Amino acid sequence: MVHALKATSSGRLWTGFDAAIYDTFGGVMEFSPSASHHVSMTVGPPVRATCRCDGRLHRRLQATGDIDVVPLGCSVRWEDEGPTTTLSIHLSPSLVRTAADGMGLNSDLVFIEPQLQLTDPHIQHICWAIAAELEEGEASHRLYADSLGTALAAHLLRRYAPIAPHRIKRGFSSRELRRVLDYIGDNLGQNLTLVELTQIAGVSASHFKSLFKESLGVPVHQYVVQRRVQAAVSLLLQGRAASDVALDLGFADQSHMARCMRRVLGMTPGDLRYLSAPASQDSKSKL
Repeated sequence: MVHALKATSSGRLWTGFDAAIYDTFGGVMEFSPSASHHVSMTVGPPVRATCRCDGRLHRRLQATGDIDVVPLGCSVRWEDEGPTTTLSIHLSPSLVRTAADGMGLNSDLVFIEPQLQLTDPHIQHICWAIAAELEEGEASHRLYADSLGTALAAHLLRRYAPIAPHRIKRGFSSRELRRVLDYIGDNLGQNLTLVELTQIAGVSASHFKSLFKESLGVPVHQYVVQRRVQAAVSLLLQGRAASDVALDLGFADQSHMARCMRRVLGMTPGDLRYLSAPASQDSKSKL
């Protein structure tokens, strides 16, 4: 799917979540199992679309304010027939866990259910507020933005997270998985090995590989590449040099990073610069 970045929270240091607004021009966008909880809302004109998530296929006329919720570990594929504008929000597992703890919930026994073409006035209100923060172009409202992220996580838990202990019997427990994912996230620039990951999880190497794939649906090496690509996109959008980003995030070199980005996202660092450059000029003209 061809898309152009209009506004992003990158560099604003929001706690536990990030957000961006994209103009999209039709086509297919597909994501492997996500390392975060993804909430997207249509903020542009209606568009005919198809979404496949967690085994569900949903064809719809996607209207302004329609919401998709794609939880941690779920794959998703969108296909739009025309142009529109989308607000994309990623909530970190740690933010959702903190919200659950604050609500007196056992974060090991709750999970957020996928929701497609959801109409929820409360989420819409939060999303429009986040979009307004992004479009304002100021980076001085961090406390307010953080409160919006926390409110969104709490509402998702309250409305769309039934308690279901049986869900954690497959793969790692939520606590074990959180420990492994946090370690990976904190050490993306290192040469991660299976030995150290098994030590973090406290299981054997062969057991670790099967538990990890059962938990997230992808092998651990593929997940690490996805996390590195996600981090690379964020740094590149901040204007960091591609060679420095590749070095900092554990890629063999800049060419290796470009190959991984093309495989995961369907675009290279050069494509990303091309798509984001016009959006930067438009953003300046609005200030």
